[in-house]
Amino acid sequence: MTTGSRHGGQHSSPTPRVRLVDVAREAGLSKTTVSAALNDTGRLSPAVREKARETARRMGYRPNATARQLRAGRAKLIGYVVGEMADAPAVFLESPYFARLTGATAATALRRGYALVLLPAGSLQSEWSELPLDAVIVTDPGADDRIVDDVLAAGIPVFSDRSVEGRPGAYWVDVDTGAAVRATLDHFREQGARRPVLVVPDSTTRFHAEVFAAHREWCAEHGLPERVVRVEEPGNGPVVQAVETALTGAVAAGGDPAEAGDRPGAGDDRPDSGDGPGAGDRPEAGDRPDALLVVAEASPPLVLGAARRLGYDVPGDLLLACVSEDVTAEHTEPPVTTLSLRPEAIAEAGIDHLVRVLERGSREPLGAVVPTRLDIRASSVRKH
Repeated sequence: MTTGSRHGGQHSSPTPRVRLVDVAREAGLSKTTVSAALNDTGRLSPAVREKARETARRMGYRPNATARQLRAGRAKLIGYVVGEMADAPAVFLESPYFARLTGATAATALRRGYALVLLPAGSLQSEWSELPLDAVIVTDPGADDRIVDDVLAAGIPVFSDRSVEGRPGAYWVDVDTGAAVRATLDHFREQGARRPVLVVPDSTTRFHAEVFAAHREWCAEHGLPERVVRVEEPGNGPVVQAVETALTGAVAAGGDPAEAGDRPGAGDDRPDSGDGPGAGDRPEAGDRPDALLVVAEASPPLVLGAARRLGYDVPGDLLLACVSEDVTAEHTEPPVTTLSLRPEAIAEAGIDHLVRVLERGSREPLGAVVPTRLDIRASSVRKH
């Protein structure tokens, strides 16, 4: 029995599902041959394999997902959580790093036959416990993030950063944070900088803790005071405000900015009109920062604009580098040096580990270190 639609017509009967035998009949091939072609198995000629695949595409054939799940014992679903953004879930897709990492992870997983299920950071177990998840990826979990513990307790493999190393059922992919920070600071020093300032999130993730530790060790080795400004919230506005603090106030060891008077508004990228901070609002020339490493993610053009607005010439007075995947860094004047964490490579290594665990039964502790890349541009190279 059919019922009228809300537009006054009749509902059409659902289109019958295309079966494998239908594809075989249309292509003039056996069902076994078509199955082998679609599953990339068997010894078939390229022409036969392509004919079967093209016929299946044209007819709209889809494998029976339920039957496949029963045969394989897996739902081919992966939970995905951005742990660092637990307090600001709307921000993570505005981040070039997390947007690229998420997109690359989804695309790489799909090529291997898996789909991502986005889970809100800080998810309660009751919110995902009934989903047939084969694994959960937790990117940059905070030190107090419960989701890693909850997922492992549920018997689901976790893929994360090195903070989970050694835990049964947990696997990791990470970058050599210490080497990356040292390489950037060494580059500053080779260019003559002696008063670098670090702008870093006030975060409990392993990555940011290692950034802070590497900076502290490097400063101690070179007999330099630690100059650190912490950013309390993610986003361009708070980071630009922290950059202004770094450049307008003498930053004490340990990252406590000295009193520096009024600061410009966060995110204000207007040219200096003459009414903004003048020389009296900045540290004395002998104490002014001469290099700035911005680890907290922000738009490189906004960071560059803040330095210029406060009277700094880049790179003449100030060397600048940002941890960023934002392609606009290449198109500023001067182009901004960036430290890339290579999210696409992280995604590739992570999904490769995941497939080895889920499909090949690998249970040995697995981990991989992905090299970072320092793209040196004019903003951190002194003119001689």
